[in-house]
Amino acid sequence: MDVGIIGLGRMGIGMGGRLALRNHTVRAYDVSPGKKDAAAKAGIVWMPSPLDVVNALAPPRVVIVMVPAGTPTEEAIQSVEPALEAADVLIDGGNSYYKDSMDRAERLKKRGIRFLDAGISGGVWGFEKGFCIMVGGDSEAFGVAEPLIRDLAPENGYAHVGESGAGHYAKMIHNGIEYGMLQAYGEGFELLEKSDFDFNLAGLAHLWSHGSVIRSWLLELAGLAFEESPDLADIRGYVEDSGEGRWTVREAIDLDVPAPVISLSLMTRFRSRQEDSFSAKVIAALRQQFGGHSVKAK
Repeated sequence: MDVGIIGLGRMGIGMGGRLALRNHTVRAYDVSPGKKDAAAKAGIVWMPSPLDVVNALAPPRVVIVMVPAGTPTEEAIQSVEPALEAADVLIDGGNSYYKDSMDRAERLKKRGIRFLDAGISGGVWGFEKGFCIMVGGDSEAFGVAEPLIRDLAPENGYAHVGESGAGHYAKMIHNGIEYGMLQAYGEGFELLEKSDFDFNLAGLAHLWSHGSVIRSWLLELAGLAFEESPDLADIRGYVEDSGEGRWTVREAIDLDVPAPVISLSLMTRFRSRQEDSFSAKVIAALRQQFGGHSVKAK
């Protein structure tokens, strides 16, 4: 089957390579010409522009957009939209905000273009192990794209989860849950590292991955990380976020759903980016003022 991909970042290149290995013809474009060699090695046909990608596909065309959420996604969609025709299928596989996806589906529907919002999980391991894919949108459009989605996913690793917006909503909540899981593992391993016992953290991670109630793929990855660097000395404790945790917390507020673990894990990420906390300085100053407690000078 022919497919076009716009965006060959860490996910896009893995998806394109996985499809090429399964005998799909993958034509792709990325704003960075430096991706051309990597595309060729992955079996992907490099195209000079987004419009060239679309024009090279046989109708009904299937085009997957794999770029960061927000303006990059909107620009990518606008770059291919003029060449798309009625019955073509456009898939946003990035981490877009679900309400943006609902608006895009409605806009494209006026031209007969079918839009799917696909929440995709798997990261850099997806090429080898498969991507978990949550798809929202028109069921007929899903049927057209399903052979591609099936080959991207592991067994039982994909589903049409609902109408437009549902795919990205599911991925938003998926990533919110991930925030909480990462925070729990981080805190637990810090307690182990700070204790009086000389724990082998990689060993414990591997042990817990066999039969323990807290086993998960994240725990397996923790074991790999500790094998590479037992004390993580080469990593700064600076944790970014790509937006889904914020959206999940806002959704919890809008729906009056208590989500303290996810909310606090997001706040902890913000704290990790501060060289020095002003709020902590205020607290130290107040303790000195009311109790004469000592403060540490810079």
